[in-house]
Amino acid sequence: MKLNPNFTDQELVEMILTKNRQNMAITLLYRQYYGVLENYILQNSGSSDDAADIIQEVMLIFVQMISEGKFRAESSIKSFLYSICRNLWITELRKRKSSAARHEKYEERTEKVDSDVSESIAKTESLKYIMGLFQELGDKCKQILQLFYYEELPMKEICEKLDFSSEQVLRNKKYKCLKSLIEKTQASPQVYQNLQKALRHE
Repeated sequence: MKLNPNFTDQELVEMILTKNRQNMAITLLYRQYYGVLENYILQNSGSSDDAADIIQEVMLIFVQMISEGKFRAESSIKSFLYSICRNLWITELRKRKSSAARHEKYEERTEKVDSDVSESIAKTESLKYIMGLFQELGDKCKQILQLFYYEELPMKEICEKLDFSSEQVLRNKKYKCLKSLIEKTQASPQVYQNLQKALRHE
């Protein structure tokens, strides 16, 4: 089926809210905005693989926010997606910087002990919570999400480890797993917020 690229923002929002047209809307969003979102990540220390992973999450979050009525017409879809992408990528860069700093400056962690302990406990609780949700998705989804979000393995390595035929096949599976995970939390905004924090190691 040939897709019309000239839908208005409002029409795209209505398509996303219509279950049997949601996938079509997401396909159109990818076609229209993938390039600009990818360029942002490439220009800010990211790779094409980083862009593919981040943009996948951007689309999931955008669909979720529309479902919750959090998209306002005064912002264009383009600027809204760009904002989500920017926030996700900044969070990812901070996470990477933090991970590198842990390896390089272990001996400097003598201050703020109480604060660090509290953060560690919070992260442990978030991990327990999110792993409980992973269990409900089945073994394959659990493996993919755990390796990607918590062991922070690159897609190429996960692909080899789990014997996927290609990275694109793996990305498609990860997208479906993450979408199912988000759908399980739609009934509770607080649960959804906890999920987002756990995935971002906040």
